[in-house]
Amino acid sequence: MESIPATIVVPTRNRADYLDVALASFAAPVAAAGAEVVVVLDGPDAVSAAVAERHGARVVALPRTAGPNAARNAGVAAARGELVIFVDDDVAAPPTWLPALLSAAATTPERDVFGGPIRARIERAHVGLLGFCGRDKPPLTTLDAGPADRDVEVVWSANLAIRRATLASVGGFDEAIAVGAGDEEEWQERYRASGGQVRYVAAAGLDHRRTREDASLRAFMRAAHHRGRAGRRNDARKGAVPPLSAELRVLAGCLWHVVRRRCANGFVMAAHATGRIREALGR
Repeated sequence: MESIPATIVVPTRNRADYLDVALASFAAPVAAAGAEVVVVLDGPDAVSAAVAERHGARVVALPRTAGPNAARNAGVAAARGELVIFVDDDVAAPPTWLPALLSAAATTPERDVFGGPIRARIERAHVGLLGFCGRDKPPLTTLDAGPADRDVEVVWSANLAIRRATLASVGGFDEAIAVGAGDEEEWQERYRASGGQVRYVAAAGLDHRRTREDASLRAFMRAAHHRGRAGRRNDARKGAVPPLSAELRVLAGCLWHVVRRRCANGFVMAAHATGRIREALGR
């Protein structure tokens, strides 16, 4: 039986439209490489299952919502590829993305974990009278470690590749950690503690999308608030929680950014800071 070079694992939950774009974006490179795609439904989701089957992906369905790490572990269990590549359901990958990851894995055998750039692609954001001033990162998860391949501390699960043998030796993702609270970061901490190093692959970039419907200021603020709460829980997990006074100073700086720059991203950052403060107060 011919070996499969890679399995792309796509956890998803009730976002069939995003999933459709993601699967279409890397369909041709997957076929050319002889790779496979496994879509993991984080709970019952007949619409997303139909989308995945239409794109020729294998479908794994969790009986109930269990979170992204549970979905990733289910994807690993179903994977047949030597390299397991995790992406989010809201990405779009150029034709060069998969070949770049496969090339890095083949030419850098001393590394077992790889990741690439994650670029924000906000499709006609609607933020009212204000705009984004450009001084801060867009309100989406991104990664840019420069134009050259190098070792880094961490890469993100929207664009993360791990050799299957390494997943077996290090163990699965911690399913008790909620999304945004260091879910993929904790696994990489264990991997680095075992002596491993994470490789950033500059050519393996993809886009992290938001449609106009999901690019309103209110939607960005709501998501940022949840990320703020999760971020402080992750700091607590690592024993590095800043004092409440520091969180309040950050909130004041975010609001001043709105006034000084007339930038909608200041409201998004303020929502993130408010989430951290709310978590600190135990609410």
